[in-house]
This record gives sequence, C-alpha cells and structure tokens, in this order.
Amino acid sequence: MDRPAVNPDAVLRPRPASPVVEVADERFAARGVRLLLKRDDLVHPELPGNKWRKLAPNLREAVAGGYPALLTFGGAYSNHLRATAAAGRLLGLPTIGVVRGEELAGRPLNDSLARCAADGMRLHFASRRDYRRKAEPEVLERLRGEAGAIGAYVVPEGGSNALALRGCRELGRELRGAGDVVAVACGTGGTLAGLAAGLAPGQRALGVPVLAGGFLEAEIRSLQAAAFGGPAGDWSLAEGFAHGGYARVPAELEEFAADFESRHGLPVERIYVAKLLWALAALTRSGTYPRGTTLTAVVTGHP
Repeated sequence: MDRPAVNPDAVLRPRPASPVVEVADERFAARGVRLLLKRDDLVHPELPGNKWRKLAPNLREAVAGGYPALLTFGGAYSNHLRATAAAGRLLGLPTIGVVRGEELAGRPLNDSLARCAADGMRLHFASRRDYRRKAEPEVLERLRGEAGAIGAYVVPEGGSNALALRGCRELGRELRGAGDVVAVACGTGGTLAGLAAGLAPGQRALGVPVLAGGFLEAEIRSLQAAAFGGPAGDWSLAEGFAHGGYARVPAELEEFAADFESRHGLPVERIYVAKLLWALAALTRSGTYPRGTTLTAVVTGHP
C-alpha cells in the first residue's frame, strides 16, 4: 500500500478547550452536590471526546512516519473502531480493523461495523482466542499478515498507549480547578490514566468501568508506567455500574438516560456516558460525597 499524500493540519490541528457547563439537577442538589459536565463530545464533529484526544497523537505519529495504513482492534460495537475509520477517511489514510469474533464473518454487519465499512475500513474477523493474545508479538504479526496490514501503524484496542495518555493529560489540565472529583467512563482505562496525570493537586479522578471484570486497575498502572514512568495523580475506580457488560443497555439505564436528556436537553450516549451519570447519581444518593462537593462528569462521546 502506498501512503497517500495528505496534509493532516486541517484534521489534527489543536482545538479549543471544550466547555464546562453546570447542570441543575435536583438529585444532586438535594445532597448539596454540584454537577458539572465537561462537554468533550463537542471537541470534534466526528472524533468526539476521548477518541480525539487518544487518536490525534497517534495519527500525527503515523503521518509523520510515513506509514501506509492504520491497524487497530475492537469488538463488534467498538466506538474506537468507528473513530479510527472516520479519522482514516478524513486523513485519506487506509484503515484495517481486527474485530473480535470470527463467527461474525459473513454475517450482515451491525450499524457500528457498517459505519466503519462505509468510512473505508477493511474488517478482519479474528477468533476470540487470537484476539485475547493479540499483544503477543507472534500472534500480532500473524494477524497483521492475515489482515493484509504488514507495515501498518498499530493503534491498540481502545487507542490506549503512551501517546494517547499524553493526549488525555491535556484533558486533566483543562479541568484544573473545575471540580473536586472528575469522573469519566472507562473501557480500556487510558482516558482515566491520562486525565488523572493532568489534574491539579487535591483533585481526584474517578473511573466508572463499563465492562465487568475488575481488571482495569493493573492496566491503568501499567499504562501510567509506560507514559509517565510511574503512578500519576489521585485516581480510583467505581466498580459495579457496568449494567451487565459492554454495550448492554437494560431498560432501567435507558429510562435514566432518556430522563436525563428530557430534564436537561442534552444528548446522552448510552454505552459510556449513561453509565457514568448513573454511577454519579447513585454514589451521590448513597452519601458518598459530602455537601459542598463539586462533581465534574466528562462527556466523552455523542450518540
């Protein structure tokens, strides 16, 4: 594959800080807690929030290095795959997505994967065993060969690597002084790892995992070690709000998200943002936060 001649400046130029808005919500106000929203969903029209912050540094690296294509990984409903496909289209750079689940090959594409394909991403369906082992060098090389992606720039699942964390650190820096607790939904943990590193002393970062399993703490520590040389910032995880797992939106969560939209006139992305807001409401109701606390929820994406 020959890398197309592209001028990435229009896509990758630095963007203004996304706005922080206060939401008057009685469920928080009744407990003496303020709720702010960091509208990072507005940072880019097609690469919202943490996807922009994690992908942009990697895209710059890929373009500067003259790589012929981007290779990345995700599940059948991966927002990261969609964002990478859109970025490739905007840059004129071919993209290949390795999708978890070889049983999906030959089936009609769901809306998420169909969007990837429409943006020009070539999809390769890998067995779940190979997908679990994709970080092993020999398995990665075999997957690259099978996907026709030899020589491509590799972006890890979820976009989380040392470059991505440095991009997400800027999110924390933008939020210095804006909230006692800054909360974000977590898939691979990269956004939380970078966010925590950028916050001011005295601020705490809270991650709400959208997948069950309790595996993120070690992953976040490993990511911070790679990006910053060791632990960075004050962060913790609030487990128990995955609502059955990734891409699961049970009726009670759908009702909560629709109610939040109705109350405040703001769109609520279901896979990440709805679970984040639900968790903050539940933690506030349980008395976790003392009166006078300001919570800032990072809105990482739009529907």
